[in-house]
Amino acid sequence: MTSKSTAGSSTAAATKQSAEYAIYKPNGRGTGGVIRFEFNRSKGAVFVDAASQSGEKQFDWEQKITMKWGLSDLGAVLATLQGRQEQAKLFHQSEKANSAFELTFRDDPQKAPYFMSMSRQDASSKSVKKVTIPVTHAEAVILETALRAAITRLIGW
Repeated sequence: MTSKSTAGSSTAAATKQSAEYAIYKPNGRGTGGVIRFEFNRSKGAVFVDAASQSGEKQFDWEQKITMKWGLSDLGAVLATLQGRQEQAKLFHQSEKANSAFELTFRDDPQKAPYFMSMSRQDASSKSVKKVTIPVTHAEAVILETALRAAITRLIGW
């Protein structure tokens, strides 16, 4: 559950500048994933990383998908977590790739109440990477609380 640190990233200053919450969903088929949310004060954003399962309880962080969320992205996801809309869809385009994040509420008592997916399509090769995980009510509440705190910090109130 720990990530490899690179030179300088494990300094005390870096630790104080960011905090994270990750939802790990490994499964016996090896098709699970993890989606990690990290508040970065110095960059004024929440970074969202997704990695596919690569072993029994291991994840392929080398091939992760990353998105940088601003206030409008946070608002869209919170609106879904708070039940104001059934789905949040975020799209980010760059010269190198297109990234998408989707959070959907499912009203099915037999399944997890939320379904979260993140994908990235490489512009040159057109290859697509996708990570999809179920999210429980408890995980959704923690995520909602974390994202609300991130908004407060980003606005500076």
